[in-house]
Amino acid sequence: MPMHPAPPTDLAGLIDAYEHTVQAVIDLAQTCSPDDFDLQTECPGWTVKDQVSHIVGIESWLDGAEPPSLELPEMPHVRSEMGRFMELFVHERRPLDGSDVAGELEDVLASRMSALRDPALTADSVVRGPFGPTTATEALTLRVVDIWVHEQDIRAAIGRPGNLDSPSAAAFVSAIIRSLPRIVARDAAVPVGEAVLFDITGPVVGRAGVRVVEGEDGRPQGEALFTGDTRDSSTDGLGGTTSIILSTDALTRRAAGRRAVDEIIFTVHGDEALARSVLERLVIMP
Repeated sequence: MPMHPAPPTDLAGLIDAYEHTVQAVIDLAQTCSPDDFDLQTECPGWTVKDQVSHIVGIESWLDGAEPPSLELPEMPHVRSEMGRFMELFVHERRPLDGSDVAGELEDVLASRMSALRDPALTADSVVRGPFGPTTATEALTLRVVDIWVHEQDIRAAIGRPGNLDSPSAAAFVSAIIRSLPRIVARDAAVPVGEAVLFDITGPVVGRAGVRVVEGEDGRPQGEALFTGDTRDSSTDGLGGTTSIILSTDALTRRAAGRRAVDEIIFTVHGDEALARSVLERLVIMP
């Protein structure tokens, strides 16, 4: 079943999605009071202002800026070198007012869009990416997903839901679906012969499934269902099928690691324990 809306996959569509979600963060930040900026979000250790600072810092760095040179105090939510790197940009801006950080993001977006709209940039152009040099398409896909997740962190904290049907939302749902074969077959260790289906009720609507088979190496392997190939268009002959029905918000908050399984609303048809095992391992954000 095709997703609706469809995720952006070409460079132009990804650039539009990127601009849309960054502008959404700017618009939200411009309406935040000082108290709003101080609200804790579902991203451990970060306030609303920290979320905006993170986006500013990473986008500035991708635009060519050098990372700040400063000493970080010990922070429980910083657990890796990548986490420490990202925290540098956030910590640098903690003395600033939230409105100043929002203004900085406006300037960074203008600079980034100038570079992204350069006619010389192609889908295969090698650019600085969050994890090293990569193609413009791959870098933008990663940034669209990450920034949209942080946009939703901000929205949840200040009580202003929205953009759950945006191109960036579709991009994150698509990333989750691509990860399902590994999650179901390897991480959740669903038995061979079983299938797990996800019915996503919206605003991004879609259906995804994984059949677990024995691979050539004898290990369980996940085969995606509903890809359009007639060979995988049904679940006939499977040992059992478990369906998980949930909204775009529930799916993406869980996959971002922001909410525990018991904190989201979902319905299961089939093996409840198997469904919970898959949901426990659904997190795809680092």
